[in-house]
Amino acid sequence: MDSPRWLPLESNPEVMTKFVNCLGMKPTWQFGDVYGLDPELLSMVPRPVCAVLLLFPVTEKYEAFKQEEEEKLKGQQQVSPDVYFIKQTIGNACGTIGLIHAVANNRAHLEFEPDSALKKFIEQTSKMTSEEKATFLEKDESIRVTHESSAQEGQTEAPSLDEKVNLHFIAFVNVGGHLYELDGRKPFPIVHGKTSEDTFLEDAVEVCKVFMARDPQEVRFTIIALSKDSY
Repeated sequence: MDSPRWLPLESNPEVMTKFVNCLGMKPTWQFGDVYGLDPELLSMVPRPVCAVLLLFPVTEKYEAFKQEEEEKLKGQQQVSPDVYFIKQTIGNACGTIGLIHAVANNRAHLEFEPDSALKKFIEQTSKMTSEEKATFLEKDESIRVTHESSAQEGQTEAPSLDEKVNLHFIAFVNVGGHLYELDGRKPFPIVHGKTSEDTFLEDAVEVCKVFMARDPQEVRFTIIALSKDSY
């Protein structure tokens, strides 16, 4: 049986904020663009930041690195049981998976409406394995429908379901003072050392720079931060 496919989400912070708001997350935290990686531009990002999303091109170099990394790290990392991690089994759903990773690992900071479909999904799946969570998402109509309408809302025309999209979203979060990279295409979370609420954005950006350095001729990188709304 073919795995299900969704339309890809655009890397547009307004679309993402609306997506999570439609699923019952209160707009006390908002997604916003990170316009550059030097300290001056990072200082413009509203703080605190509780999650960072990276959109990057999946190239041959990256795929080779991913394979090596998996073999090197298998069984070698200490991953906190508090990390919420979901595998991606739905084609083009990496934007939604990234948003779930960003929200599910920050429930202590974020606020939800009482009937929030996203909160309900996270609570129902929190004790499941990453594969079981993925299967549960395939059956979750409220998230799928919101994803589809959000995917068609972006500024650029959404690609068709069958068009091969070689851009991929991942999330970075701070769980228990450690920086985690959460990528539904990988078998497990990647630990990138220690972090703190104060240094989290800078620490996550350092890892993003490594992604960029791996493909120096590529320009298709986008970084988005989930920040507390300062208004």
